[in-house]
Parts: sequence; structure tokens; C-alpha cells
Amino acid sequence: MEERNERVLVTVCARSGSKGLPGKNLRVLGGKPLIAHSIELGLSWGRCSRLVVSTDSEDIAGVAREWGAQTPFLRPGLLATDAAGKIPVLTHALLESERFFRERFSFLVDLDATAPVREIGDIERGWETFRRAGCDVCFSAVPARKNPYFNMVERRADGQARLTKDAGQAVEARQGAPAVWEMNASIYFYRAEFLRAGPTSLWSGSTVFFEMPRECAFDIDDELDWELNEMLLARRGR
Repeated sequence: MEERNERVLVTVCARSGSKGLPGKNLRVLGGKPLIAHSIELGLSWGRCSRLVVSTDSEDIAGVAREWGAQTPFLRPGLLATDAAGKIPVLTHALLESERFFRERFSFLVDLDATAPVREIGDIERGWETFRRAGCDVCFSAVPARKNPYFNMVERRADGQARLTKDAGQAVEARQGAPAVWEMNASIYFYRAEFLRAGPTSLWSGSTVFFEMPRECAFDIDDELDWELNEMLLARRGR
């Protein structure tokens, strides 16, 4: 049950050192910097109490402020490397925001900066799933395009190929395989108490997922992803 005094911190994490597509967070997509799509969406969600951008870059922080985000801290270098996990980054953002704003948040909602085609309805469906489940973590997912019980393989030590997962019986068609979903790096919900406890991963607590439409779920890792998102945004007239 929701209470009026519950505060929701929305975060957008955008470090400067992208290797797959350098400078992508500030690159213009659909007439605005990539990061601006997530900032605008988060600010338009009615449950957002504050929206902060976690970044190690003064340039990204400056653009984020131009689009309405707050940047009360810069992320330390240790949390801005390829090896840095997302949970420590979010915990840092939560604690620094609480220190700066002198208020305590009940929940943290993270919008991935590289997923510009989400909509408010996606966030709201995830929120409803999260609150209904009463869990520590809820994340977005889509039906997997490949299935480990049917057409995902591993190479064994002897060089032989085998399915990643054994269904216990022969699976003759993808439709007959157990259903699986893939995390789509878009929307994450966390209980603030869970993050304050210092978890090592999102699997450290009770975790559920909610399903997003496939057409709302393409994050950007490379140039092909960028072109696909340009097409999707143009189709929606955004």
C-alpha cells in the first residue's frame, strides 16, 4: 500500500567512457542528446520526487542540467570504469542524494540512459508489479529471441557443442521450449533499504521482472542499435 510520504528517487546513470559507441550519451538522437530522452521521461512520470544524473563527466552533467535533471555530485572514478557494477553506482547515487537533499527516499527507480524508446506506461506497469510483489528489486524484460533450451549453445572442454540448458527431454521446436525472458537494460526498481544494506548484486534480494513490449526495449550498444532507435523514434513521431 502506497503512502503519501514515500519519496521516489529517479536516477539516470551516464558515464563518459563508452567504448562501443564513444560519446553516445551526448550524441543527438531524434533532435536531442540521448540522455535527454531518459531525463524527460523520468521528470514526466508523476511519481518522481527527484531526478538525478550520476556521471563522472562535467560535460554530461552540464547537459543533464539543461534538460532539467539535478547533478548534486560527480561519480568517483572507481565507479566509472568498465568493471564497475551497477549496484554500487546506484547505492552511491542514493546515499549522495540523501546527503545533499537532506531527505530519505523510499525507492530508487533507474532509467537506463541508452533506452530512449520507453514510455510512461512502461514505467507505470513496472511500478505496479514492483509494489504488488513487495520485493526488493523489479526489472524490465522481454521474451527472449533465443532460447537456451532450444538454440543457445556452449562449447564443452572437448570442443563439442551442447545446448546451454537441458530441458530433460528433446525440444523439437522453439515453441515447445520452456519460456525464457531476456533483461533489456531499461527500467529497474529498488527498495532503498535494500541498497542501503550493501548488496553485491540485484540477485541478493527478492527479485521479480515485468514484461515490456519488444518495440520499447532496444537499448543502444553500437551503431546498428543507434540506427534502429532512430527508426523507432521517427515511427512514433518523437
